[in-house]
Amino acid sequence: MVATTSQTSFYPTRIDLPLETRQSVADMLNTTLAATTDLRTQTKQAHWNVKGKDFYQLHLLFDEMAGELEAFSDMVAERVTALAGTAMGTVRVAASRSILPEYDFDAVGGMEHVAALADRYAAYAKHLRTSIDQADELGDQDTNDLYVEISRTIDKRLWFLEAHLVG
Repeated sequence: MVATTSQTSFYPTRIDLPLETRQSVADMLNTTLAATTDLRTQTKQAHWNVKGKDFYQLHLLFDEMAGELEAFSDMVAERVTALAGTAMGTVRVAASRSILPEYDFDAVGGMEHVAALADRYAAYAKHLRTSIDQADELGDQDTNDLYVEISRTIDKRLWFLEAHLVG
């Protein structure tokens, strides 16, 4: 069984959000951390294994996207710890808590990888929008802002992926 943030200790803090709010937000952020870590590794899977006429362009694009996701993982984890919680960032936690489906290991061609990543980026974008609303409902505008920032970039990357699939 994977522990949730609300089952872990929270450290003393002078942040004025109530403990219950911080626990709820940290748990939500840890779900996002799991999904972000999973999406990064799936994007690297595509980066390593892409083949075809668009190999070089997609190889570079996927690597750039994975780098962005790495930065987002760090931002999300640091928000958890700023709330005096514990970032649950191991690969095992990511595997057990990710909201994303497993990657298609049979994907070879560039457009197969693009379509697989587009599906996962769309699911991740939906999760982010839900989290934006939840952070707002919980009264944590800083976390809300973090989610909005990530969401803008993910929507842009989804647009990039989908542009490859037209025509």
